[in-house]
Amino acid sequence: MPPTRADRRQDVTVRILEIARRHLAEEGAGSLSLRAVTRELGMVSSAVYRYVANRDELLTLLVVDAYTDLADAVDLAVADAARRGWQQRVVTAALAFRSWAVADPARYALLYGSPVPGYTAPAELTTEPGTRVVLLLARLVAEGVERGDVVPVTDGLAVGRPLAAGLVPVAEEAGIPGGAAVTARALHLWSTLVGAVSLEVFGQFGPEGPPEPEALLEHQVRLVLHSLTNG
Repeated sequence: MPPTRADRRQDVTVRILEIARRHLAEEGAGSLSLRAVTRELGMVSSAVYRYVANRDELLTLLVVDAYTDLADAVDLAVADAARRGWQQRVVTAALAFRSWAVADPARYALLYGSPVPGYTAPAELTTEPGTRVVLLLARLVAEGVERGDVVPVTDGLAVGRPLAAGLVPVAEEAGIPGGAAVTARALHLWSTLVGAVSLEVFGQFGPEGPPEPEALLEHQVRLVLHSLTNG
């Protein structure tokens, strides 16, 4: 059967993304040009605008594509470790997150690097794919709470009232039992993961990089897990 209009749109969009990903890796997000992508695609501007209206829409396609690809990779790794305990699945998720980032630093930088000048990602399109990994980690922490592994924070590290008020809605949205205190710990895990991976990807450990980077990340994540389970 001849391709339908939907097939044609899907095919052209896939080709646009393939070219745009290469341009992103070679030139960076700030220099991304829909016109340059169009030239390589072999289409006139008036034709490509039926698929992608402008540079911002192209960036949004790249952001959603990258978030989805990253989350799929983490989901697959965690599913393969389904028989392991929740702490080991957290480590598995973290290592899969790092593997994706170091294999595709340009796309990681688009998601977690400096904002692209003049571009604001539309929340209605990017929030759902962009929160998949953090919500997966939250569910794993919630599993630890339900098993009695995650213990209450000590008095010296208790969440203050103003912060707690802000974290309660986050806990409800993420489905994390234990309220603000547990949510703060889940965010500690997330910030440690993104911070550690970003230091590596963006070369902040120096020209030679960190020693044994995968082992270092696992150690950092296990330190967070230790704090979660030991008060």
